[in-house]
Amino acid sequence: MIVHQLRFRFRDETTDAQKSEILELMRRTTSVDSVAFATVGQHIGAAADDYTHALCVAWEDLTALEKYMHDPVHLAGDPSIIPHLAALAVGPDLSDDPDPDLPAKIMAANQRKIDMYPEWGALMSTIPDLRINIAA
Repeated sequence: MIVHQLRFRFRDETTDAQKSEILELMRRTTSVDSVAFATVGQHIGAAADDYTHALCVAWEDLTALEKYMHDPVHLAGDPSIIPHLAALAVGPDLSDDPDPDLPAKIMAANQRKIDMYPEWGALMSTIPDLRINIAA
């Protein structure tokens, strides 16, 4: 099992109605077949983190993760979600897979996605405060 965590904060100009729509898009994205479980909602970590919301999603294995990364529902949601993010922390993730190369394999899968969809990589680069907390 691979468990993935995102913590985020919306841009100041994002309205409450837009926030609700974006959270619903995230729930739809994480409800695809390749997902084992997911939740989206308020961030209840330390206030000093400066994140307001979080998403946790899990996949049975790397194959399911890659299927999720390229799922049309996921790809369709990101262009509506990402422009509203002021801060995004990706990870830390966790897994019960003992493969010591798993973090590098996850990052390689992410790079393949960027290579396949350069517009997605460009969109991710518009997030002012983007932190990747996965060892490669």
